[in-house]
Amino acid sequence: MTSTPPRGRGLRLLRGVAYAALPAEVVLFVCLLAGVRIPGVALLVGELLVLGLLAAEGLVWARLRRRGLSRREAVAELVPGPVLRITGHELRIMVSLVRWVARRPHGVEGADGVFPYARDQAALMYGFAFVCLVETVGMSYLLADWPFVHAVFLVLDVYTVLFVLGLHAASATRPHTLTGDVLRLRQAAHVDVRVPLDRIATVRQELLFTHEKAEGELNLAVGSQTSVTVELAEPVDVPRFLSGTPRPVRLIRLHADDPRALYGQLTRARTAPSPSQGPPPSV
Repeated sequence: MTSTPPRGRGLRLLRGVAYAALPAEVVLFVCLLAGVRIPGVALLVGELLVLGLLAAEGLVWARLRRRGLSRREAVAELVPGPVLRITGHELRIMVSLVRWVARRPHGVEGADGVFPYARDQAALMYGFAFVCLVETVGMSYLLADWPFVHAVFLVLDVYTVLFVLGLHAASATRPHTLTGDVLRLRQAAHVDVRVPLDRIATVRQELLFTHEKAEGELNLAVGSQTSVTVELAEPVDVPRFLSGTPRPVRLIRLHADDPRALYGQLTRARTAPSPSQGPPPSV
């Protein structure tokens, strides 16, 4: 069994240099785009710093891999956890856009039941995306005389439109699923919880529009509503978004486009008789 090596001073120093160098590189790049004249020595020092940082990252990567860490574990050592989780979330959203266009939902292969939940938020998300699009056109017109500022805002506005559509695409392509003895509950690209059926105590079909935050509860509301409530006999761990630390949850409220179908199939799966073990041995 491979153990993760402790973080030494070298790794902490490397992270500190990265935190200082990357924002400086961004500032340098923005100044160049804006037409600010920068001395050649400053450019040379900046590029050497970035190259040195990349070389050091490569050496540490190779060293961690030689110690037996997997690629994922090595990246986790080099990059702060919150940065990895935010980056992964953004990538999942953009991939969901492609899956949405291609009509290829995620994680439904071999599922006994698939339960979409994005229908009741579609009008709101399309309306929000339309407002963002109108704002993009308006800002492009107002900033036409300032090319650099216009380019920056255009990139940000276009990304905002894609992000809003991606949130809805992630909800549409990542439905709740029931596979074997596991209920998988998801919300867009940031919540993915697997609940074993033997931990479920009760299931109720109830429509709720208010959800106060409480310890040990998880509300997966869509359009400010949930339609199915699941109480657990034993808690399941739900990772927090930024820290990744698990928090135990005993009550989950969720929404489905067809809550009756989810409730019915989940009830049947929980009460299904055990597979036959064959006739008893003869004495």
